[in-house]
Amino acid sequence: MLSILTVAASTAVNPKDSILIDADTVYRYELDESLLSASRPSPVRGALNLITVYDRKFGMATPVQSFEAALRTLPAVDLRERGGKSSQADISIRGGSADQTMVMLNGINFTDARTGHQSHSLPVDIESVSSVSLVRDVPGTGALSGAVNLAVRGIVPNYLRTELSAGQFGYHYGSVSGARTQGDGSVYAALSFRNSDGYRHNTDCRNYNAYLRAEWNNARAGYFDFQAGAQSRAFGSNGFYAAYNPDQYEATRTYLASLRYTRSLGSFGLSANASYRKNYDRYEWTRGTPSNNHNTDNAGAEFKASLDWAAGHSVFGADYSYNHIFSSNLGKPIDEPLGPGGCWKREDSRSVSNIYLSHSKNWKRFGADAMGGLSITPYGNSALWSIVLDYRPLEGLLIEAQSGQSSRLPTFTDLYYTSAAQVNNLDLVPEKALNYNLDISYGRGGFAAGLHGYFRDTRDRIAWVWRDHLTVGEKQYTSVWHSEQISRMHNYGVEADAAYRSAEGLLRELKLSYGYAGAELLSDLPLSSALDYMKHKASLSATAMLFRACTLSAICTFYDRFGSYNDYLRDDEGNLLRDESGAMLTRKVDFEPYCLLDLRLAYERGSVRYYLDATNISNTRYCDFGGLTMPGCWVNVGVVVTLQPKQ
Repeated sequence: MLSILTVAASTAVNPKDSILIDADTVYRYELDESLLSASRPSPVRGALNLITVYDRKFGMATPVQSFEAALRTLPAVDLRERGGKSSQADISIRGGSADQTMVMLNGINFTDARTGHQSHSLPVDIESVSSVSLVRDVPGTGALSGAVNLAVRGIVPNYLRTELSAGQFGYHYGSVSGARTQGDGSVYAALSFRNSDGYRHNTDCRNYNAYLRAEWNNARAGYFDFQAGAQSRAFGSNGFYAAYNPDQYEATRTYLASLRYTRSLGSFGLSANASYRKNYDRYEWTRGTPSNNHNTDNAGAEFKASLDWAAGHSVFGADYSYNHIFSSNLGKPIDEPLGPGGCWKREDSRSVSNIYLSHSKNWKRFGADAMGGLSITPYGNSALWSIVLDYRPLEGLLIEAQSGQSSRLPTFTDLYYTSAAQVNNLDLVPEKALNYNLDISYGRGGFAAGLHGYFRDTRDRIAWVWRDHLTVGEKQYTSVWHSEQISRMHNYGVEADAAYRSAEGLLRELKLSYGYAGAELLSDLPLSSALDYMKHKASLSATAMLFRACTLSAICTFYDRFGSYNDYLRDDEGNLLRDESGAMLTRKVDFEPYCLLDLRLAYERGSVRYYLDATNISNTRYCDFGGLTMPGCWVNVGVVVTLQPKQ
């Protein structure tokens, strides 16, 4: 499908050549009035806006140490961390959940089918990421509330770069990356590690990444894009999934690969890709004693064919995904256990297909796109559709209205997870949502601003519901969480942002954003975290050139989360307090607003850059999940050396 990026329009448009920008092929046109109009294949179905929220060209000066941190200040994104340095984080968009968010790498969907907790586990660091984009309201099956796309590319065609950093809490980071370009081909590769002893008991983390991307773009043969990566991650999980237990532990391994091919044949265009991701997860309720083991496979393929003709631009597309899991406790029982020590005792699999047709047309000041199709799932079939209308009354001003239907399948965890406090539900069906958006954006020179409004009507919302008494078949339960579908939920909000950038002077960049979110649950059921959304978020960031080659960057963000959590009461020695029946004593606590201030001071001389990062310099005590205290002030220093061949 096509995202239409139009600066201005003209009457005569003739394809001339093609260039590459990040993961997409972009067509450059010669216009009678020397104005630029371009269209590019979107990494998802439909003509939805792909909004760049992090650009490495400007972001390298900011105190951002992970791509999760780059998302944290955005008004549309709620990044909920459980540990320092993004050891575990949930990415949610506009009041949705982590399970409702699609995560892509260079336009390829690598979302984990078991749980949204693992979707962000991609084998790249922020140093490798050239941009982070937000894709709002993806139609069809896959992402109910939206998607995040990470684009990975070298900083220049040929270079070698190394970085070392160290700081408080036993923090060490190191990376080696580089790119080589020759003729029609280019290769980018990166290796990195990130370790910490932890900022409190059992919050240590170990993270190792390896990544390779190879591209070949030939005028006759077309464009080939291959990527592969591996990640090993282990972290102490003090209270991560049960706030009263400080001794949890988790280790994951992720392997992924994809191949994309794109070819332009005059007015015709072809695009196809295939991808695969394997994720291993070992969870320990008590560190050193394995509890849950999972082995998840996610495979996908996609095909698109496009035609430019007098009536506009048409695209036919189809995609297919296959999910499979071996697990100690998720899935259907198997005859003989598999895996190390027979740890995989259950399995399940499913496949999903989407078929769609889209057509777009641009006029001098107006643009329109409509898409329709069918989603085919093992839980039933449904229509997928979206409509986008845009109006450009002035140069640099764009007004866009969009509506569409999105959905997402229940995860394997939603369907099967059972514990002493949770009961699964095999009768779950996909969630569905109708999305309505209005976006107004303006950009001129070094100034850009935007105003965005949205409303999402979600039906069959999947949530964990508290039941004092529950009957499932012939079994009776008391005081448990049950995976259920509530009838309806509304999410709505407004967001505003403005930015100024300059290549000269003291102030190089200034950004301001604000987001308000609201939700209405059309049910009185007691839910687990479904209403813990970020109600207010305001962020101000600035980068100043203090003197030649020395920059100071600051990010100040205010957070106000709606909702509450159960705080487990303890005695003076830290032991849990219990009542006469042995039940743990709790008190209900509302999330408190908080403000974080991060700074980076950097100095660059020749090929060497030195920096000092200080995050949460006010030592604010806060939590994104109930009872999980996040790090206070954390300082580290680093050095980066970049070598380039002489021209």
